[in-house]
Amino acid sequence: MRFQEQVVVVTGGGSGIGEVSARLFAAEGARVVIADWNEAEGQRVAQAINDHYPLVKGLPTAAAFQTDVSQEKAVVSLMEQTQRAFGRLDVLFNNAAVIHPKPLEEIEEQVFDRLLAVNVKGVYLMIKHALPLLRQTSGAIVNMASLNGLVGQRHNPVYSASKGAVIAMTKALALDYAAEGIRVNCVCPAGVSTPLLESWTQQQEDPAATLQALKAMHPLGRPATSEEVGQAVLYLASKQASFITGIALPVEGGASLGY
Repeated sequence: MRFQEQVVVVTGGGSGIGEVSARLFAAEGARVVIADWNEAEGQRVAQAINDHYPLVKGLPTAAAFQTDVSQEKAVVSLMEQTQRAFGRLDVLFNNAAVIHPKPLEEIEEQVFDRLLAVNVKGVYLMIKHALPLLRQTSGAIVNMASLNGLVGQRHNPVYSASKGAVIAMTKALALDYAAEGIRVNCVCPAGVSTPLLESWTQQQEDPAATLQALKAMHPLGRPATSEEVGQAVLYLASKQASFITGIALPVEGGASLGY
């Protein structure tokens, strides 16, 4: 198992890619901390994982802590709870994000501030307060970016900007912490079949046409599944990627190809 006795923190672990990734990490032997603003959903995922896996050395496989990653006190508390629960941290998966797909002139200032606070400030805060634990294990960081941060997307400017910032931060931090053995990478999906994508689709003028366009934009003929993206996350977090740092890995079914 690739993550035997390792401890992994997954933000936004109560649904979508975060939930699936938490389950995949657990299947590979990890103890998983699920951090989500939605306490009920985080606890649901942790309970489902614990129902599937027995206690190991008296400890559960998963624990869930309610966390708003945009608030420093909440992030500090999460790291303290992680250390108390499991005593270490080997992998940080910064997955929590929000989206607001509208033309720029229709986006209210408070929405802009909240999106950047979760998608960018949240990554900064999580890494800042995880580093003391990650230094002890020469751990790995995987950030959830997006193809939007590489090529942009119509009517989604602020989300695209936030993911571009995550990509740039990933590359800069890979340089800063390489000498300490801490690798920092990010994953850049295009469409992924998650509640977030479904919500975005339903906000469009013609949801059915939008769904068909999503399929057509991927040469492989469909959006990714959450598991396909999660497997890329696990690869970058694992020793299989021990000589990989600072990359923005597209997982996009060929969506960035062609004219």
